[in-house]
Amino acid sequence: MVETGMHRSGVDKHAWEETFRLLADAPHITVLGLMSHFACADEPEHPHNDHQEAEFRQALALAREVGLECPLNHLANSPAALTRPSARFEQVRAGVALYGLEPVAGLDHGLEPAMTWEASVVAVKPISAGESTCYGLTWTAESDRELATVSVGYADGLPRAFQGALQVGIGGELYQQVGRVCMDQIVVDLGANPHGVRAGDTAVIFGRGGMSATELAAAAGTINYEVVCRPTGRTTRTYCEGANDAQ
Repeated sequence: MVETGMHRSGVDKHAWEETFRLLADAPHITVLGLMSHFACADEPEHPHNDHQEAEFRQALALAREVGLECPLNHLANSPAALTRPSARFEQVRAGVALYGLEPVAGLDHGLEPAMTWEASVVAVKPISAGESTCYGLTWTAESDRELATVSVGYADGLPRAFQGALQVGIGGELYQQVGRVCMDQIVVDLGANPHGVRAGDTAVIFGRGGMSATELAAAAGTINYEVVCRPTGRTTRTYCEGANDAQ
């Protein structure tokens, strides 16, 4: 890995030649290629992208000059792979695009979201006007209504900071999450519960039947990549061959 302008990791430019020569002279090491990482690929017009690609090409030329063949090289992440053909080299490193999420804000490359995060409704109970729910009693019912308790919380990767940003999908309808995000539960406002939500129903945190990961990210002030990387804890990943989404 060579440093080209990200200034996070990789061999610094002043050490390129020495490093490449050491590797070329090492009889038991085969270098398949170089890699680096764009800092601003999700901003296709940013001039730093040109700078980093030029630096990478310079590193690759130097490596080959001192005897490294480097047949497989990669620089482009998801946004660069889609918007910067010159940076594809022999391989690309697709990340968020593998989830079917658009990596460049404002563009549409026709990707289809490939992940749904689901939990279960474990209880439905009434709450009266003026009563509050969850730690700190941060949300108060304006009228008599029903609440659903859903089995997901920050121990499962749903951040406490997402309070109020999340709308949970149940039966094709969106319901506002209310009160604090707890360790292993959240509470959802069903209003008068006109659609008859009940314990055992599936609750969609994001994905098909709920908010998209991109919509949730925008509401929570983060990026969609963080959202799809969040599920953990009790979450079980199921990969559905040939389906449009994986749970």
